[in-house]
Amino acid sequence: MKTAKIKNTNKELPVQKIVCVGRNYVEHIQELGNEIPSKPVIFIKPTSAIIYAGEKIIYPTFSQDMHHEVELVLLIGKTIKNADRQTSEDAILAYGVGLDMTLRDIQADLKRKGHPWTISKCFDTSAVISDFILKSDYQLTLNEEIYLKVNGEYRQKDPFTKMMFKPVKLVEYISSLMTLEEGDLIFTGTPKGVGKVNKGDKLEAGIDNLVSLNCSVE
Repeated sequence: MKTAKIKNTNKELPVQKIVCVGRNYVEHIQELGNEIPSKPVIFIKPTSAIIYAGEKIIYPTFSQDMHHEVELVLLIGKTIKNADRQTSEDAILAYGVGLDMTLRDIQADLKRKGHPWTISKCFDTSAVISDFILKSDYQLTLNEEIYLKVNGEYRQKDPFTKMMFKPVKLVEYISSLMTLEEGDLIFTGTPKGVGKVNKGDKLEAGIDNLVSLNCSVE
């Protein structure tokens, strides 16, 4: 079973499910030519997609256009359903950084056909996660910056203030759609600057000095 590891401790939580948010930064929406949504766009990744810092992202043989998407990841600490704002806030146990690897050519083809994005998002190694810092140790102000470097060069770098739907609102909304359980992960969307990665690329992602990860593409 895949787990979420708590930074500076020996604690780990089994991951139950991965809930992902699409189209949460306006500039990213615009760079892909999508419509700005009135509500968060939600999709799911399987836990089998998870890998950890230092491991390798495997380029699927059925795609020629895999993209990086760096994201703030929330670790849920208790079971909630139809939660109000305070309950949603209390349910966020910890923060991490993650990569939602996406097969853009496959996604575009599926969207044209009106089919679900599943194949483009759920392949093995498509969800890279860091260790998580407990909210009791650090409370996000949303002025923090999230970043991604490819081979040492910045590709993505933006503050969380640019999120359309902030973390607590996302938890509240998702809990109205489905039960959130202890150990669930929420990928909160990616800022502008997504782009193609190639075999041999080295990726580095982080949130200020809080959490970070390194991985490579094979």
